[in-house]
Amino acid sequence: MLWSLLKILVFVAIIALLAFGAGLLMETAGGVQITVAGTEYTLSALQSVIALGVLVFGVWLFLKLLSLLVATLHFLNGDETALSRYWDKGRERKGYQALADGLMALASGEGRLALAKAARAEKYLQKPDLTDLLVAQAAEMSGDTRKAAEAYKRLLSNQPTRFVGVRGIMKQKLSEGDTETALQLAEKALALRPKHEEVQDTLLRLQAQAEDWAGARKTLSTKLKTGTLPRDLFKRRDAVLALSASKGILDEGATVEQQEQAIEANRLSPDLVPAAAMAARAYIAKGKKRPAARLLKKTWETQPHPDLAHAFAEIEPEESAAERVKRFDQLARLKPQDDETRLMMAELNIVAEDFPEARRWLNDLAERAPDARGLTLMAAIERGEGAGDKVVQGWLAKALTSPRGPQWVCDSCNHIHAEWAPVCEHCASFDTLSWKRPETPEVASLAAAHMLPLITGAPEEKASEAVEEAEVLESGQEPVSESQEQIKEPN
Repeated sequence: MLWSLLKILVFVAIIALLAFGAGLLMETAGGVQITVAGTEYTLSALQSVIALGVLVFGVWLFLKLLSLLVATLHFLNGDETALSRYWDKGRERKGYQALADGLMALASGEGRLALAKAARAEKYLQKPDLTDLLVAQAAEMSGDTRKAAEAYKRLLSNQPTRFVGVRGIMKQKLSEGDTETALQLAEKALALRPKHEEVQDTLLRLQAQAEDWAGARKTLSTKLKTGTLPRDLFKRRDAVLALSASKGILDEGATVEQQEQAIEANRLSPDLVPAAAMAARAYIAKGKKRPAARLLKKTWETQPHPDLAHAFAEIEPEESAAERVKRFDQLARLKPQDDETRLMMAELNIVAEDFPEARRWLNDLAERAPDARGLTLMAAIERGEGAGDKVVQGWLAKALTSPRGPQWVCDSCNHIHAEWAPVCEHCASFDTLSWKRPETPEVASLAAAHMLPLITGAPEEKASEAVEEAEVLESGQEPVSESQEQIKEPN
């Protein structure tokens, strides 16, 4: 309010001063006399002041027009001028708007629109480090892999965008199934950005698939150093890689290095069942039976597993059935109530023909957690105790349509594996296999039918008829599917 009043007062004062000055000039005698082409012009004092103002304005206008003419000549010549900067700003404004529209279209899933906006932004901005990435991603979304690959290759020529180009081409090769090239690109990408977690995981997975265990352990160490992997998880996965490197330990040409790697794997992760079994076999190969038994007991206390029992049996391969039962009692005392312990002891007692003791170990397991292995053992116990064919066949009929029990299952895709592996054969995930019962409904294989002639003592034709009869009796349950793993006769 006061400021507006002050501006009005100043304006009135200026007008008053101009009017006062004009009045003084009008009262002043004399003036300016100008002669042009023999003609005299006499100007009063007021007219002289006005003429001077017009002259100054004319000179200023002439200079401005002259500078505009010079700027136009420079613009036509290609030099940077205010006029060229004006047009550049206009193009830049249009380019950034097209870039923003392209990013919005990309986020909305409109690949073709994003590609069109990317081309427009490329036309106006002339900044390939900004537009090539948008072009590549928009081309991928719209299915134009060739154009995307060209854009990624252009990004390789610029140092700040080289990593983006390598990573983009790597992902393209992965989608095409070219894992060999993708592996090489992942190594280059990791060299450019050692702390990039996605590239670390991709390289580790590809190295595991290619069985490059030394390279995978190096990548795993990089993950630990950059802080993208906890130390406890690093120890387990390092053990998995060391174990994978020693997988050929049972081969005739197994080296001392492979044996040492198996022992190192068990040292890194004592609860890793395959590592414990492999390390025990390494000790057995060296003639060190006590260390083998000690580490198997330690792992059995954490997680009883059939592989541990098999390795424990290899410590004394020549012992009798009764001696084996007595020696395996050391494992049984560690986890006496565990299902695997009870199944193991039942099998051993069946081989030793101590059927009452085998039944005692199984107890209510066949009713509480029935699976093909336990039910088949019950059939063997019934046969050993002299039960009739009907009783034995009844147990085998249940075994035919019962789950197989705990198996190696991938935590990522729930794919069931016949044996442990560092990489899932279905989804290629690294270190995701766990020993557990599958979550999906599953039935045992018809391989249990091959046990009928051995247990019932009946001819194969009669056993086959018994199987068919059992299937009819069990027709209310799920149909039987063929398994990858056969139920072997206890030995």
